[in-house]
Amino acid sequence: MKLTIDPKLLADTVAWAARAIPTRPSIPVLSGLLIAAHDDQLDVSAFDYDISVRGTIPADVAEPGLLLLPGRVLAEVAKALPDRAMLNLTATDAEAVLTCGRAEFALPTLPVEDYPTLPELPDTVGSIDADQFAAAVSQVAPAAGRDDTLPMLTGIRVDADGDQLTLAATDRYRIAARDLIWQPNGAPFGQLIPARQLQDIAKGLGHGTVQIGIGDGLTSFTSGNRHTTVRLLDDQFIDYRSRITHEAAINVSVDAAALATAVKRIAIVAERTTAVHLAFDREQVLVRAGAADVGRGNETVGCTLAGNPIQIAFQSQYLLDALNAIDGTARIGMDGTTKPALFRSDDDTYRCLVMSLRVS
Repeated sequence: MKLTIDPKLLADTVAWAARAIPTRPSIPVLSGLLIAAHDDQLDVSAFDYDISVRGTIPADVAEPGLLLLPGRVLAEVAKALPDRAMLNLTATDAEAVLTCGRAEFALPTLPVEDYPTLPELPDTVGSIDADQFAAAVSQVAPAAGRDDTLPMLTGIRVDADGDQLTLAATDRYRIAARDLIWQPNGAPFGQLIPARQLQDIAKGLGHGTVQIGIGDGLTSFTSGNRHTTVRLLDDQFIDYRSRITHEAAINVSVDAAALATAVKRIAIVAERTTAVHLAFDREQVLVRAGAADVGRGNETVGCTLAGNPIQIAFQSQYLLDALNAIDGTARIGMDGTTKPALFRSDDDTYRCLVMSLRVS
C-alpha cells in the first residue's frame, strides 16, 4: 500500500472509527482499525460483532492495499501529526510507515486475514435531519435502563409509521418518548437498538441528513461518508403509547429551564435517593428538599396551575432529566401525589412519564 492523504481528514476519521473499538476485545484483531486503499479513497473500519463503522475519505492512492493497524495507537499518532503537510503512508506486510513533514512513525501491522468480515449495509428505509435525530436520542436516552440482565430496558425503541418517527426508552421508573418528522421510503417498522450504542452513533453523525437502513437483525445509519451498523436487541418493548397520552386532572405550565435550575440548586441538600418536593399553587411552585440533620433548602418558581393545588415528590435526577429535555414551557399533568406525572413539551413532541415518590 502506498498513498498520500490530508492528515487532518485522516485524524478525524480515525478518531471517529476508534470509538467503536471494544475496551476488552474478545480476540486481539478487534483492537485494530482496518485500512483499505482503493480507487483514490481510503476506508477506515472497525467492528466488534455488535457495531461496525466505516469512514471513507479521499486519498491519492499509488498502490492499493489492505492492512490492519493498532487502532488506538493509530488514533493518537494521527492526532499528533502536523497538519501543514500531506501525509505519506507506505505499508508492507510487517509495518506501516507514516511520514508527515519531519515526523515519521512506523506501526506494526496485525494479521488482516484474521479480521472478521464486516456486515453489509441493509436497504435504506428513510432519512432524517441528523441534528434533529441526535437531539431526540439525547432526550430519551437518560430514561433507558442500565441493567444488562434486563436487555429490553437497555434499548431505545424506534418506531416508524408514515412520516412520523418515534424514539422511546424506559427503565421502569419513567418512560420518555420523542416524535420526529422524517422522510420514509419503506413500510412501517419497530426496532429496539441498544441505548449506549445509539448514543455513540448519534454523537458522530455530524450535520446534514442521516439515512436509516434495516436488515436481518441490523439497523444502519449513513451520514455523508460515514456508515454504521448496529445489532438489534431481540426483545419485546412495552406498550408505551397508552401510558403517555392520557389527560390529567391537574395541569401546570412552567418555564422548564427555571424549574430545572431551582431543582438543581435545591437538590444540593438532597441525597441522591432523597425526594425533591414540589408544591404547586395557583401562581407558583415551591421546590424544597433536605432535612434538619443534613440541611434544608427551598425556592419558588412562577407557574400557571389548572386544577387543585398539589404536593408531589420525585427523585431529583429523574425530574432534571425530564425538564432538561424540554425547551421553553413545560406542561406537567398530574392525577395525585402518588401517581406518575406526565411532563410534556409545549409542542407535545416530547413526553416523559415520571413515577412519583411516596413520602410521609
